[in-house]
Amino acid sequence: MGGLDVALEIGGAPVIETGRLVLRLPQAGDFERYAELFGDESARHIGGPLSRGDAWRRFLQMPGAWMLQGFGMFSVVEKASGRWVGQAGPWQPDGWPGTEVGYAFHPDARGRGYATEACEAAIDWAFDTLGWTEVIHCIAPANTASQQVAVRLGSTRLGKAALPPPLDTHEADLWGQSREAWRARRAESSR
Repeated sequence: MGGLDVALEIGGAPVIETGRLVLRLPQAGDFERYAELFGDESARHIGGPLSRGDAWRRFLQMPGAWMLQGFGMFSVVEKASGRWVGQAGPWQPDGWPGTEVGYAFHPDARGRGYATEACEAAIDWAFDTLGWTEVIHCIAPANTASQQVAVRLGSTRLGKAALPPPLDTHEADLWGQSREAWRARRAESSR
């Protein structure tokens, strides 16, 4: 058989722009930086570090979620450079403790406010488009940087998270907020 170039396009998938970022569906070209993120020791709080092969299999989860559920984490791209800097967005695998907006950013993109900026857009989209009534974040107790992002988003610690197998051996705290609390906070900050 001859070589075929096949591109799968998910119809109607959103592209969200913020001041500095573009949130879009994952693309194959995002994988190199994704593999760097999940291969780094700092990925220990989010299931890593992973081998390249394991990172590839994990990378494929988000396009699959978009295909089957109509949502998943967005690839987050820096407008100024076109560089993939991380992922953020709605995520709800089978057995998950709620409607999560998760986030993970490449080590060289941290400390710039990208996680907060991307998550604000993703939370707005989840509430407005998906009709979610709450968002959660499952965060390892030792992941203080992620906890700080959750606080900046207005989320509070709700207690321990019960993750489904095979993640049930990982300790995680549940952070979150209701749609009403989110909208009230956004209205207050826009004044």
